[in-house]
Amino acid sequence: MMLKVEKINVAFDERIVLDDISLSVAQHEVVALLGPSGVGKTTLLKVIARLLIPDSGSISIDGLDVTHKAAHLRNIGMVFQDNQLFPHMNVARNIEFGLRMQGLEKKIRKDKIHEMLDLVGLSGFEDRSIADLSGGEAKRVALARSLAPSPSVLLLDEPLTGLDRELHDQLAGELTTLLKKTNTTAILVTHDAQEAETIADRILELSSSSGSRHSE
Repeated sequence: MMLKVEKINVAFDERIVLDDISLSVAQHEVVALLGPSGVGKTTLLKVIARLLIPDSGSISIDGLDVTHKAAHLRNIGMVFQDNQLFPHMNVARNIEFGLRMQGLEKKIRKDKIHEMLDLVGLSGFEDRSIADLSGGEAKRVALARSLAPSPSVLLLDEPLTGLDRELHDQLAGELTTLLKKTNTTAILVTHDAQEAETIADRILELSSSSGSRHSE
């Protein structure tokens, strides 16, 4: 398995958020975590990305135990609900950010920016201000930025939230194609069953009452 999460437990004060959660994701597989708000879907993503330290449990990526590795050493990409693009940087600089962190030379970074923009259908947007992007364009830039460093695992936290249904469905189809084309291993968090069925190879349901999981 590319990603293996074992017996993760997280509690905030007296409230148990994740109760002995385990899951595995195969290489190039896209798995959706489906369930209503408050069941711990985003919390689990944060644990995998090391944005949150669990009370117990372990995480391995490609056979390597990364439980105690820092976030920047895990080679994990993440797309947030609100995109979290850098407003003071143009589109190209946003996509380039992770590549700079990897220490790649300028020509490689430039070629990768063009490749990513072509993949998400935004060729020619290099110099565009983030403030001038539509909602759909901003989502595409956020995806391009996360995919540019070729992460081992991509985590998507309700990436299509806030879009009207027509644009949502269009981008869901585009995201499905993009993940397959790039052979990306990914976990998608959503409360939308139709979205999960469109994008994911497999669905895991989280229950607020028991923290149980069910796969399809």
